[in-house]
Amino acid sequence: MSKKTNEMSQILSQEKLASDVYSMWLRTEEIAKEASPGQFVSVYSRDGSRVLPRPISICEVSEDKRSLRLVYRVVGKGTEEFSMLKAGDRLSILGPLGNGFPLERAAGKRVFLMGGGIGIPPMVETAKALDGDKHIIAGYRDELFLQEELKRYGRVYTATEDGSAGTPGNVLDAMMANGLTKEEGREPEIIFACGPAPMLRAIKAYAQEMEIECWISMEERMACGVGACLACVCQSKEIDEHSKVHNKRVCKDGPVFLSTEVEL
Repeated sequence: MSKKTNEMSQILSQEKLASDVYSMWLRTEEIAKEASPGQFVSVYSRDGSRVLPRPISICEVSEDKRSLRLVYRVVGKGTEEFSMLKAGDRLSILGPLGNGFPLERAAGKRVFLMGGGIGIPPMVETAKALDGDKHIIAGYRDELFLQEELKRYGRVYTATEDGSAGTPGNVLDAMMANGLTKEEGREPEIIFACGPAPMLRAIKAYAQEMEIECWISMEERMACGVGACLACVCQSKEIDEHSKVHNKRVCKDGPVFLSTEVEL
């Protein structure tokens, strides 16, 4: 497992990608070196009244392993604060945290990377790290972001809920509309997915029906980020060694799970 570090990082750049989505590059000394696709960092507010950090997935790591990119949605006061920061400002971050996608499981296979909403950013670094036959399916409500980055690393298919771009509907609709099916001989051999629970639930059901190995990165509200507070547990089939019940801690045991390990 990667060594986690608490660092005071410097913001290199910040830009707005969509109406409520921002991209921030941060310079780090250790975290970027240790980060793996699918992991996240906890970002601390500079306002002392906000004690708990905000978990944000790692979108990209620079070639020199000294910087990382966070793409996040403004959903509250903490992320709103981050969106107003400029290059040169500093932020305390803890990471890398959690378990990433098992890249070795995808070696030599046709892999589908399926991201929905703010579950799209971690697919950039994941796609970059994978060789071979990659299909990237990105689902949006309306506004598109990170399309150019995704297209650098695989074939991209887009779905939008409002029908403004790509296939109207969700990521599974985009799959079917583009002939990525068993009937066409183009179905996935392994799936890596990240997004809201309804999307992951549908992907899990599809994967089970088609007997496809599927790994999902779960989005949960997290507090400590290191598995101590049990604020982000999900129901699991096996008994957790920490809590002694049928739970897993999304921040510590995940956020990436084999889909059959957890209940959605």
